[in-house]
Amino acid sequence: MSVPAGQHTVRRHNLALVLGEVAGPEPLSRAGVAARTGLTRGTVSSLVEELIAAGLVTELAAARGGPGRPASPLRLDPRGPAGLGLEVRVDAVGACVVDLTGAVRVQRTVPSDHRDDVPDAALGRLAALAAEVVAEAGLPIAGATVALPGVVGPDGVLERAPNLPRWVDVAVGPALGARLRGVPVRAANEADLAALAERWAGGPADAIVVSGGIGVGAGVLLGGALFAGASGRAGEIGHVVVDPDGRPCHCGGRGCLETVAGLEALTGPEAGPEAVREAGRALGIALAGAVHLLDVPAVVLGGGYPGVGPPLLDAVRAELQARVFSRTGVEVSCSTLGTDAALHGAATAVVQGVLADPGALIGAQG
Repeated sequence: MSVPAGQHTVRRHNLALVLGEVAGPEPLSRAGVAARTGLTRGTVSSLVEELIAAGLVTELAAARGGPGRPASPLRLDPRGPAGLGLEVRVDAVGACVVDLTGAVRVQRTVPSDHRDDVPDAALGRLAALAAEVVAEAGLPIAGATVALPGVVGPDGVLERAPNLPRWVDVAVGPALGARLRGVPVRAANEADLAALAERWAGGPADAIVVSGGIGVGAGVLLGGALFAGASGRAGEIGHVVVDPDGRPCHCGGRGCLETVAGLEALTGPEAGPEAVREAGRALGIALAGAVHLLDVPAVVLGGGYPGVGPPLLDAVRAELQARVFSRTGVEVSCSTLGTDAALHGAATAVVQGVLADPGALIGAQG
């Protein structure tokens, strides 16, 4: 039996409705928000006051010179609660702060090799970097998301990271939250966050976004939403076998895509002149299977791949053209966000959560 929504639930819904209009591309006054939402002006005014008190919305001075009473436009408050993005890479840690308007206020990435590290050591370095970035930004933090190079389960536990052998079943969120004075921290796969960042930056709604680093991952976008799979493992394209008799992989298998198309294979001292061509062919083989399975019209090469240059892009395009049965073909492009995509996606995910449900933040403040 359905239960009628209570007053608190209705108000929480309406707070999100009003904030969503304020966050839109067109500046609106209180009267404009009322007209767009169908809420009464009195209700909108009360909700706007609540959003202003929470630091989410600011009201600008009314523009003068026109006929009638001037209206005061509303906008998201860039001084309000911001999102903290964190990232553990195999060879670095990163942190950034994104404000409510989506602007990156501070960002920093520092080298830090974790292949033989215990998780606590890396998380300590990441927490120290996060504290520096937050202090420099000078904004209240609504929450944090940490991007991780491995399989993150629905409970937020990093189950396994093939290139970080000592990171098994690590509850990264709580461990970081304790170091960040209680800031709520959510953990997610770095390739998934990179895919979301591409979408929020205006990228395709249906695509496979490949994140090339020491490991290779992918985020799958269907209808503009992330497809994570039944247990969060969707997109582990780096461990698709492209050569059953190929090189050993850190996952314990052999001939995985990342043994050929990981950045170490592409740019390391043992990389030969045909490395880019071989990587492009392997990527094309793996992606062709994924495109046939998912029926997506676009592939975005991100992470370190844009820095490899046009030969990799051309090789992937050629392989997909030869292998994919499609009347329209597959659009293949390079990410404009590059290696920063997962970090930006992590911070922006927090901001998106605030915009979607400001009542949760206001309740926590109260």
